[in-house]
Amino acid sequence: MIYNLDKINEMAEGDEDFINSVISVFLEEVPQDLEDLEIALNEQNHDQVYKLAHKIKPNVDLLGMEQTRAAALQIETLGKAEANMSEIQVVFPMLKKDIHQVVSELKKDFNI
Repeated sequence: MIYNLDKINEMAEGDEDFINSVISVFLEEVPQDLEDLEIALNEQNHDQVYKLAHKIKPNVDLLGMEQTRAAALQIETLGKAEANMSEIQVVFPMLKKDIHQVVSELKKDFNI
């Protein structure tokens, strides 16, 4: 399991509806943001790369995905600095793999 619900559980204080809501929002938004990030990378759009990585980062952080958060932060930083896209392309596959894996696990674990 590459995620944990410690932060969400702490915020939810036992509210199952809140937990389910956070998971649903994650499943709705993050895969689309990831897809948009890949498009921005292919279009070499540094501003969009920065903004989308910035948007993904707190969502994966909320699920306790430290390695994924670090990758999103690195992509965000490189995008903001308008670094060479090849540097970002090195980090992106790990972010993509982790997000696809967590989406699959969440759907299975929450019967979505």
